[in-house]
Amino acid sequence: MEGAAMGPGVPWKDARSGPLEPVLLASSQLKGPKQRSLPSLLAMRVKDVRLKGLRTAEGPQYFSRGISPPLLSKTLQGTLLFGTYDSMLCCLSPVGPHSLGNRWAAGLMSGVVEAVALSPFERVQNVLQDGRKQARFPSTISILKEFHSYGLWGRLSQGYYRGFWPILLRNSLGSALYFSFKDPIQNSLAEQGLPHWVPALVSGSVNGTITCLVLYPLIVLVANMQSHIGWQSMPSLWASIQDVWDTRGRKVFLIYRGGSLVILRSSVTWGLTTAIHDFLQRRYHSRKEPKD
Repeated sequence: MEGAAMGPGVPWKDARSGPLEPVLLASSQLKGPKQRSLPSLLAMRVKDVRLKGLRTAEGPQYFSRGISPPLLSKTLQGTLLFGTYDSMLCCLSPVGPHSLGNRWAAGLMSGVVEAVALSPFERVQNVLQDGRKQARFPSTISILKEFHSYGLWGRLSQGYYRGFWPILLRNSLGSALYFSFKDPIQNSLAEQGLPHWVPALVSGSVNGTITCLVLYPLIVLVANMQSHIGWQSMPSLWASIQDVWDTRGRKVFLIYRGGSLVILRSSVTWGLTTAIHDFLQRRYHSRKEPKD
């Protein structure tokens, strides 16, 4: 279910898009306890891009580098997530009300489907948005050519599905958490007599914020794992975990350095997503009832 992967660019999923994403990626890849704060990163990034734009007239394009994969994945994400969830929920519990266990299981399975379908988009995006690889991989086509030079198994394990297991864990847990508590929060707010769009907006925002906060370490791990490319620079999952832990000064709060903007984006994104989904669902049922 931003940014990053990720989220519901999915809040907890790093499905990121837009000009702020190079800043988010930079903040998740910085090493050491002396890394800069997110505001200073943003200021440095903006200054750097403006200077590049003056020199080469390519600043804006570089700032939005890597936007194509998340645009494609976002088109599919909502359909996969909500469509798979509704189908699974009907199979588990054809007649409501749906229990917490049913919502959790349906959300978990929808997250698995989403991870399998959208991981290649996130992989290409994370390579594109790593400024250190701009010269070697200037476009999506150059990355795809690199992946296709690996052989069949290499294309999957080291190419498109690099970092798949943490993505699977992040997406499945994130979807399960989101769908488990979305309806209870929304229903409790609806009983207060609020406009129908407010409970959905607040429910999505609260869910997106909490879920992204819980799963942010996985977002950092995925971004670091997927920025690697080439057979000679592919550390194992455990080695990647150790590297993130060591380079973040072995402190939990340093892992969350740079996460404030990602979490804020998740809150806004999933508040709007939930409100729009609720609106479309109401329209669908209102048109269906007279026919029935």
